[in-house]
Amino acid sequence: MDTKKKRVLERVKEEGIEFIRLQFIDIFGMLKSVNVTPDELEDALEGNQMFDGSSIDGYARINESDQCLLPDPDTFQVMPWRPKEMGVARMICDVYNTDGTPFEGCPRTQLKKVLKEAADLGYELNMGPEGEFFLFHTDEKGRPTFDIHDHAGYFDLSPIDNGEDARRDIVLTMKKMGFQIEASHHEVAPGQHEIDFKYDEALRTADKWVTFRDVVKNIAKQHDLYATFMPKPFAGENGSAMHCNQSLFKDGKNIFFDPDKEYQLSDEALYYMGGLLKHAKGLTALGNPIINSYKRLRPGYEAPINIAWSNKNRSTLIRVPARRGSSTRIEFRSPDPIANPYLIYAAMLKAGLEGIKHKIMPPQSVEEDVYNLTAKQRADLELEYLPRDLYVALKEMEKDPLIEEAIGSHCFKRFLEGKYEEWNEYAEQVHQWEIDNYLKKY
Repeated sequence: MDTKKKRVLERVKEEGIEFIRLQFIDIFGMLKSVNVTPDELEDALEGNQMFDGSSIDGYARINESDQCLLPDPDTFQVMPWRPKEMGVARMICDVYNTDGTPFEGCPRTQLKKVLKEAADLGYELNMGPEGEFFLFHTDEKGRPTFDIHDHAGYFDLSPIDNGEDARRDIVLTMKKMGFQIEASHHEVAPGQHEIDFKYDEALRTADKWVTFRDVVKNIAKQHDLYATFMPKPFAGENGSAMHCNQSLFKDGKNIFFDPDKEYQLSDEALYYMGGLLKHAKGLTALGNPIINSYKRLRPGYEAPINIAWSNKNRSTLIRVPARRGSSTRIEFRSPDPIANPYLIYAAMLKAGLEGIKHKIMPPQSVEEDVYNLTAKQRADLELEYLPRDLYVALKEMEKDPLIEEAIGSHCFKRFLEGKYEEWNEYAEQVHQWEIDNYLKKY
């Protein structure tokens, strides 16, 4: 047994841990867990913890259901919101087949593959997501209600911001788990909050993102609140995003920065953006994976609707924040917080690398507010729209071979199957808006 695994066993004993959650994520971004005790942990660390993959959305079929969890010792964390006596810890796992080969349907494995492709070219991807969510009251049984927790606005303070205490405890819990918090505040919409943590290498960031969502929900529950990452709970208000700030480093230097170029952006930065913009339509279903996602991607709510980039403008799909030097980055603004981070990070990186390999230049930047452009201005700029609903997004994903290359055939096919089923179920429903607008009219 290697040193890292031995250290995990030592920490479990030293810190009185009685339960270890072996966590993994399904294709649709939902966190799953198998619990073991310290007596079973050594065996689990060797990859001998079996589970029924046929019971997990998008995983194995019933006739090939046995799969194995291989914990990553680097992800060992004590869960500070659980009791210290008989404490609980977790590790994030990769999923393997019983013959010892990586399971193609494991999203974490797919991200690792694309990161290796980047590493073979000398690149390391850093990712910094921005985390937004809403807080709602719960009923006497702890179930979520559609009763928003406050009616504060952007950067408001208590007592208007009733969520300040919950947000503070979320931040403190994250810090105990090794997060470096950059900012936290009330967001634009009532009951909406944002917590930003420092960027990291992309795999570690994806692990942190699923941990962040877990922490937010558990600490909100302690405050008798329900936290939701649903992109657009309210019509007429801003929705929640997972803006993805990304940069490539090579030999310890940020290769997106070039002080002698326009905007101080290197050719590699432009090519990377060119690849993202080329594949933006195909990326959308992964970044915006539910029907509600497309209620957020509407004009006027600081969410992108056009495939364009800008140096500072927040109305475009890609924005280049002002900071330069080692902090030079591009912000891909369409994904929302329920996206599977492993899959969308893998696909974005794959698109960016294609841009660099084939020197794909992006179109000219758009510094005007794209929401208010005239039809002629749009035509002159040749602006294209992002998909307007999940069905169109799935069709765009289906015809983009790079997406399948990035996430693997298994994830690609199972994601499409599951999401087409979701769309068809939604399309069968008659909604209250239709009753209100059509029943008496026709």
